[in-house]
Amino acid sequence: MAAQELTGAEIVIKALVDQGVDTIFGYPGGAVLPIYDALFQQNKIRHILVRHEQGAVHAAEGYARSTGKPGVVLVTSGPGATNAVTGLTDALMDSIPLVCLTGQVATHLIGSDAFQECDTVGITRHCTKHNWLVKSAPELSRVMHEAFYVATNGRPGPVVIDIPKDVQFQRAEYAGPQNVVHRTYRPKVKGDIDKIKEAVDLIANAKKPVFYTGGGIINSGNLASQLLREFVRLTGYPITSTLMGLGAYPASDKQWLGMLGMHGTFEANNAMHDCDVLINIGARFDDRVTGRLDAFSPNSKKIHVDIDASSLNKNVRIDVGIIGDCAHVLEDMLRIWKSKARRPDKDALADWWKQIETWRGRKSLSFKTNDDVIKPQQAIQRLYELSKHRDTYITTEVGQHQMWAAQHFPFEEPKHWMTSGGLGTMGYGLPAAVGVQIAHPDALVIDIAGEASVQMCMQEISTAVQFMLPVKIFILNNEYMGMVRQWQELLHEGRYSHSYSDSLPDFVKLAEAYGATGIRAEKPSELDAAIKKMIETPGPVIFDCLVDKFENCYPMIPSGAAHNEMILGDDADGATVSEEGKMLV
Repeated sequence: MAAQELTGAEIVIKALVDQGVDTIFGYPGGAVLPIYDALFQQNKIRHILVRHEQGAVHAAEGYARSTGKPGVVLVTSGPGATNAVTGLTDALMDSIPLVCLTGQVATHLIGSDAFQECDTVGITRHCTKHNWLVKSAPELSRVMHEAFYVATNGRPGPVVIDIPKDVQFQRAEYAGPQNVVHRTYRPKVKGDIDKIKEAVDLIANAKKPVFYTGGGIINSGNLASQLLREFVRLTGYPITSTLMGLGAYPASDKQWLGMLGMHGTFEANNAMHDCDVLINIGARFDDRVTGRLDAFSPNSKKIHVDIDASSLNKNVRIDVGIIGDCAHVLEDMLRIWKSKARRPDKDALADWWKQIETWRGRKSLSFKTNDDVIKPQQAIQRLYELSKHRDTYITTEVGQHQMWAAQHFPFEEPKHWMTSGGLGTMGYGLPAAVGVQIAHPDALVIDIAGEASVQMCMQEISTAVQFMLPVKIFILNNEYMGMVRQWQELLHEGRYSHSYSDSLPDFVKLAEAYGATGIRAEKPSELDAAIKKMIETPGPVIFDCLVDKFENCYPMIPSGAAHNEMILGDDADGATVSEEGKMLV
């Protein structure tokens, strides 16, 4: 049977269908119109028209993070491609699988400063796993299938395929995705069994162990979360997680210490500091977790499981490094633990838990309430209580509200928490919520936002309205860029340089202008009824929750401090912090 000959644009669509793509997020333009014309003539792929290309990438991130499938983006050349760069960098930092298709000027015009031309491959080289400039239609099939392979295998991430307009018109034979294997990229998924045995020996002989887990568990799939839960419960050891790993282990479990890091719990950070064996599975020892590197977990033996070989010994010197997929490595760890009938040191573990309970007794996430003003932590807690019996997915913008959400909204399952961790991208949450809602049309999807961050990509509420997506935007409105203000208070003697959110819109009226529903709550007594109304209202909702303007997010590890040098809320009254990160009363 002769191979099928198609235009380049048709090859793109055919490859997407063969890769199982059902949704793409995009914005049309001249250099990509042939692909849009091919889209118009098929009915297997749904196109979601965003209002800005950054929003397209964040929406694809939300789709990918909540499903485990790669997100797909389609944008035009020049500004279409450059507008996508922030989202691509965000996806690279947080290991989100994306395939971004960009239009390009015709091949004979490349390098001539043609209208809407830019060096997309050069610009995106450092914010993608890999990128391609396709110069002829015959290579398009291979590149399309290779791109999905690279985006989803090993440590996931974004890729870019730049397709000149004339290539989209050229005709070539189409080749399917069967047995696509990249010539050089062959990530290792099975861990070295001798190193796994060494790690299991260390874990079994630990006196003060702690599991430290990250987004790699989520990316590895639901099996990795199931194996993690089994192994942690089998050992009886405490477990903590990075911001990106929330949900891999249930927050309601007694062994859960909460999130660690700059705004993590007192017990999680102190357990990390005092442990004798640190078991890192799928996290990368980033600076928001470690604090000052020379003081990070100074007396522990460190095990690190990561699919990315370059992450081992990159930031923190480790003792046992295992390159491999989290699920595969956990499966081997469990098998070896059980085959050798390993048992933890019960007496030492009892003493360790006794110490941890002392740290827990500080109740580091506690806060004071009153009847006059809504505390942001209180708003998050009530949101959780009133939504916990539903299939609820949370996205966030970036700032104080993001940290309060991580602290006070417990997650029991993976892939229900979508946030910008590595890049810290203001504007992420609303378009990400659009992507999550597309993937889970019957779920309750809530973007926990700040009044400053949400305006970065506010135009995507129009996308939600157009596609009748019932996303809920829950704004903790303190009229400040809250995290900036907090740092200015602690580090810059209260000089609030340009951190006040002046000339704010009336968010209720703004919602109505877009064709959505607006709700406002100003007092604690109004909170529950307003949240219930938000949840029950069909269609998109913007909830303007007016909260305490000067509430700070604690606990907090100041910049330059060790990860056990934390400021707690009760300690912070009247305190400032030196440039070296030490608290000065």
